[in-house]
Amino acid sequence: MIKVKKEVLGIAAPQRAYDSQYYDKNCPFTGGLVVKKELLTGKVVKKDTNKSATIVWNRSSYIPKYERFALRRSRLRVHNPPCLDAQVGQQVLVARTRPLSKTKHHVIIQILGEGKIEHKFGAEEPGKKIVKKKKVAAEEAGEEE
Repeated sequence: MIKVKKEVLGIAAPQRAYDSQYYDKNCPFTGGLVVKKELLTGKVVKKDTNKSATIVWNRSSYIPKYERFALRRSRLRVHNPPCLDAQVGQQVLVARTRPLSKTKHHVIIQILGEGKIEHKFGAEEPGKKIVKKKKVAAEEAGEEE
């Protein structure tokens, strides 16, 4: 019988953690991995077979020259424990830990839900342009006068 931590940083262990086939030494619930209180959220965009995943999140950065905000993307390689097994497209909560490999310093501790696609600038589909019809534009111009 493996020893399972019931709670890590206030997050309850998943039900699959109590099954011995999902044991992982680098899991904060089934293994002895200690996590720090530094938490991040992101969307899984890539999943590997070797218990790794890549998460991404968007952030806005200010450009003083143009007095505007630009949307930037940040990526992070994380450990995906078998008791959670996050799939591509899911929103996850990630905690910092000791270095697990050259590029992995974080581990997934909770699946928050399915990811939502953010549409920018009012477009119904990504990459689709919004075109006003001439009649609607003419009516709007007539109302302003």
